[in-house]
Amino acid sequence: MHRASLGPVPALRRHAPAAIFRVMNTLGFDRDRGQTRVVVAMSGGVDSSVTAALLHAEGYDVIGITLQLYDHGAALAKKGACCAGQDIHDARRVAETLGIPHYVLDYESRFRESVIEDFADSYLRGETPIPCVRCNQSVKFKDLLTTARDLGADCLATGHYVRRVKGPAGAELHVARDPERDQSYFLFATTPDQLDFLRFPLGDLPKSEVRSLAERFGLAVAAKPDSQDICFVPNGSYARVVEKLRPGAVDPGEIVDLSGRVLATHDGIIGFTVGQRRGIGVGGSAQPLYVVRLEPETRRVVVGPREALARDRVYLHDLNWLAEPLSRKGRLVQVKLRSAQQPVEARIFTHGQGQAELHLTEPGYGISPGQAAVCYDGSRILGGGWITRTDRSQLPAEERLSA
Repeated sequence: MHRASLGPVPALRRHAPAAIFRVMNTLGFDRDRGQTRVVVAMSGGVDSSVTAALLHAEGYDVIGITLQLYDHGAALAKKGACCAGQDIHDARRVAETLGIPHYVLDYESRFRESVIEDFADSYLRGETPIPCVRCNQSVKFKDLLTTARDLGADCLATGHYVRRVKGPAGAELHVARDPERDQSYFLFATTPDQLDFLRFPLGDLPKSEVRSLAERFGLAVAAKPDSQDICFVPNGSYARVVEKLRPGAVDPGEIVDLSGRVLATHDGIIGFTVGQRRGIGVGGSAQPLYVVRLEPETRRVVVGPREALARDRVYLHDLNWLAEPLSRKGRLVQVKLRSAQQPVEARIFTHGQGQAELHLTEPGYGISPGQAAVCYDGSRILGGGWITRTDRSQLPAEERLSA
C-alpha cells in the first residue's frame, strides 16, 4: 500500500480521539503510569528494593508488600536470609526512603504447611527438594498474587532475574539477559494466568547495574549481601531442620553396593542425595563411589561407580506447560535437570493428568527425584515438572537385578 493511499494523516490525528494514539506504558498497560497500580514483593534484599525504586521513579502507583513466612525471632542472627526479621526491617526502611505504602503480611501458617512440611516429607521420601520453587508456586505467586488483586493492583512485580516477553499467543517466560543471575529454573511452575499478571523489571539488567542503581537511589541495602541459604534453614543445616520436624528421619541404616553387600552404616538417609560423592563414609574402594539411589523404606543408601548413575529416561509429575500443546510425537527440548547444570537435549512426551516423560539424547548422571526438569526452546521456558523417578533404557544386568 502506498503512503498516499492512507489519506491526510495529520488531519486525521487532529480529529481522532486521543485514546487511539495512547502508547503502552513500560509495563504494557494503555494508561498513564500514575494510574497503574503495582504491588512489589519486597523481601528486604537489593533486587526487590531496586524493583520498587525503579517503578516508583517511573511514576507508577507502587505498594510494597513483605511476607513474614516463618518465626523470624530465631533468624535474627542470620544475615542474608530472606524474610527474616532484619529483612522485614530493611524492606520497611526502603519503603520509607521511597515514600511508598508498605505492608507486612503474616503468611507463617501457609508457608509452614506448603513449604516447610513438604520440605521435610520430601527428604523422608529419599528426594532432594527445592523449597524456593514450592514457595513461588504456593505462596508468592498464588496467595500474594491474590492479595495484590484485592488491593486493586494491575500487576505484581518481583526482583527475579527472568524476562516476560509478549509472544504471538500471549506472555512468554524467557531467561534473563545476565546468564549468571538467571532464575528461570525456579519459576517453571508459573502458570499462564500468573504470568499474565506478573512483571520482572530486572530481567534485562546485570547485577552490577542493579547495585549501582541501589546506590543512586540512596537505598540502605545497596551493599547488602545476597542470600545464599534457604531462608528457614539456619546455617545451611538441612538435616537439623528435618530432624526437628520428623524425629525418625535420622534413624540409622545400611550403605550397600549394587549387589546388596553391606559396606558401612549411616545415621539417616536425609544426609545423602543421588549423585553425591563426598562424605559417603565408605573407604577402601578401588574406584570412586557415588550415591546411586536411596531406599527410604529400608533406610538403605545404594552406592556404585559413576556409570551406575547413567539414566536416559526421566519421569515427571505436576507438569506445568507454558507453550503449545504437545503432540503424540512429543517435542525436542533443552532441559535442565538441576539449577546449576547446563541444559541437555531431550524429547518430552505427555501422558496426561500432569504426567510426562523425558527421553534424553545422552544419559545424564546424578538425576535426583524431588528436583525439577525445566524445558527450554532457546531462551524461552516451555515449562517443566517434578522428577519422580528415572530409568535407563539399556540397564546393565547387575543393576537390572538390584533395581
